[in-house]
This record gives sequence, structure tokens and C-alpha cells, in this order.
Amino acid sequence: MSRSKSKRILAPLSQEAVEGLRAGDECLISGELLVARDQAHKLLCEILQKGRRPPVNLAGAVIYYAGPTPARPGRVSGSVGPTTSGRMDKFTPALLGAGVKGMIGKGQRSDEVKKALIAHRAVYFAAIGGAAALLAGCIVSSTVVYGEKLGAEAVRLFVVRDMPVIVVNDIYGGDAYEEGMMRFRVG
Repeated sequence: MSRSKSKRILAPLSQEAVEGLRAGDECLISGELLVARDQAHKLLCEILQKGRRPPVNLAGAVIYYAGPTPARPGRVSGSVGPTTSGRMDKFTPALLGAGVKGMIGKGQRSDEVKKALIAHRAVYFAAIGGAAALLAGCIVSSTVVYGEKLGAEAVRLFVVRDMPVIVVNDIYGGDAYEEGMMRFRVG
């Protein structure tokens, strides 16, 4: 990823920022990310289903699908690579409806999630799988904000600087994975 060609964006995301992103864009995200995996998603969706206010602000939020390893002494976080996004697909439409504007993970999303991204005007980013130590270097601070009993799956608030991601799915129906496969298809 060329840092000079990358779009710099700030999280939480404004609607204007989301509208300016297209599938395939290389981005550097700075600001606040919520970090949550399967169990945290389940708990947040249960709260929403009961009509209660979630314990974290979801307006414009970017959720990073990850579970950081324990930090070494003197470090903010341990390795923190993206987890497979498809595992969160059943929770994603509800969270988008509650104000989430972006998600970071790895792998393709379901057709239902792609439609929800368009309907709720949100984006899906991919982080580089296998580069967990590199991504940890982008973290300025890490705080557990909900579900401490979940351990590595607790909801954390990361403040990040220049975290490299690529827009996979945009609000216009673009899909960088599909476009890439078509471009390099042989025969």
C-alpha cells in the first residue's frame, strides 16, 4: 500500500467521508475504532433487540473485527490482526441500523450485508491478514469499554494513527474482491 496514494480518513466516519470512498481505495484511518468480535456483537445486538441504548456510541462508528493478544510491557496492545468478517454477518444489519458506518475485517461479506451497506450508507474495509504486529503499531491507546468478562472478545476503544485498510464494499455497490477476480480471470 502506497501511503502517498492513500486517502486519509478520520473515525468515527462522517457521511461525507463515506460518500467519498470507492471500492479499491487505499486508506489510512486515524481516530477511534471500536474493537469487537462474535460474542460482543451478540451482546450488542441483544441490547438493541430489547430496545435499549447500547453501552457504546455507534453513531459513525467503525468496528474492527479483532481480538488483540495481551500487550507486552511497554506496549499499548499485542498483535491485533483482523478476524473473518463473515462470522459477524448475522449481526451486521442491526448494527448498521444503529449507526455504524464502517467495519474492518478480512474476507468477503454476504449479499445481505452488501445490501445493508448500501441501504445504511456504510463501508466495509479489509485490513491486511497476517500483519497483526504491523497493525498493532498503529494503535495509540486501547481501553476496554464494555464486556470485560469476555476477555480478548471484550469491546475495546482503540485510538489509531494511519492504520492501513482497503475499501472492499462501498455505498454504490462496488466490491473490490469481485472486481479483482474479474480483472485477473484467465480465459
